[in-house]
Amino acid sequence: MNPTSLASRLGNIAPFHVMELAKMAAELESQGRSIIHMGIGEPDFTAAPQVIEAASLAMARGLTQYTSALGMPALRQAISAHYQSVYGLQVGAERIIVTAGASGALLLACAALVEKGTEVLMPDPSYPCNRHFVAAFDGQAKMIPSGPAERFQLSDEMVRANWDAATRGVLLASPSNPTGTSIDPAELGRIVASVRERGGFTIVDEIYQGLSYDAAPFSALSLGEDVIVINSFSKYFNMTGWRLGWLVVPESLVPQIEKLAQNLFICASAISQHAGLACFAPASLALFEERKAEFRRRRDYIVPALEGIGFRIPVKPDGAFYVYADCSALADDADRLTRDMLERAGVVMVPGLDFGSHAARRHIRVSYATSMENLREAVARLKAYFKG
Repeated sequence: MNPTSLASRLGNIAPFHVMELAKMAAELESQGRSIIHMGIGEPDFTAAPQVIEAASLAMARGLTQYTSALGMPALRQAISAHYQSVYGLQVGAERIIVTAGASGALLLACAALVEKGTEVLMPDPSYPCNRHFVAAFDGQAKMIPSGPAERFQLSDEMVRANWDAATRGVLLASPSNPTGTSIDPAELGRIVASVRERGGFTIVDEIYQGLSYDAAPFSALSLGEDVIVINSFSKYFNMTGWRLGWLVVPESLVPQIEKLAQNLFICASAISQHAGLACFAPASLALFEERKAEFRRRRDYIVPALEGIGFRIPVKPDGAFYVYADCSALADDADRLTRDMLERAGVVMVPGLDFGSHAARRHIRVSYATSMENLREAVARLKAYFKG
């Protein structure tokens, strides 16, 4: 195909630096090198036994046909009940749309809300795919530099200062990838109110909300029915490859989202939906809470361990499984540092360049979604690397 026939929006979609590191790591492993992966944002735990059993049973019974584009009613009701049980919120099942992962949910939300020439405010740093979903619909992600003072998040003051005639809404993540930090609920409430005053939309990515360690459970859905929330079975429920998520929208928006889902996806995987129902069984939830406690234990190990090596952690992560570490006391370029650590120490981490441009070359993202044994070995290797 002639390159000139490609859509110009492709120029706004940047490749992942982490994928280049993954290729380098795979090549080193093929040579027999031992590599510790602390780059990928994926739980090392897999689906709960009850989930696997439910998937097998669904296949054995032939429950593999298309479902409603909105998702199985039983699963939508189970998610609704989960909001009541965990957050004390009454979120009607009719507002919940089951999607092909959180990515499918973000795609549907942006397809419904983003137009050519409109801006969506996001913090810099942010998960890169979020801005690329905006770009896919010819919108512009307006990246607002955010640092430790704001917990690497947007504040109400920042939203007000950066809102202009082209701004359509805000896209936030709490807890955030890459920083593992959450927005204070009161501050998020002020942001929602400011966006509402301006007739805009608020989308909050809560895929790591189940992995919040230091505060009472909170969802942005408590701030009003006009807040749009994204969630997923990938992180807390340990089902990354099952590609199952959900979207909560105002009831008035459901018919429009359904129309888009029918045309773009038909439906989320039927097998995954039947399996997802088993996530809400008491035994499954107990297991997920045990795993959450293990993630917290890993965080409480890796943060001081990194500080002991010489990294600065200006904001302790309170959720997800990431540390956004300032490496400027150790090196002058995070990109070169991550490549060198991989080649010489056999440890994979991600440079800040993947997540924005603000102070990106002084930060790396560390994922602790791996075993304590691996974390301890990685710390030992890094200590030797920096001493050498």
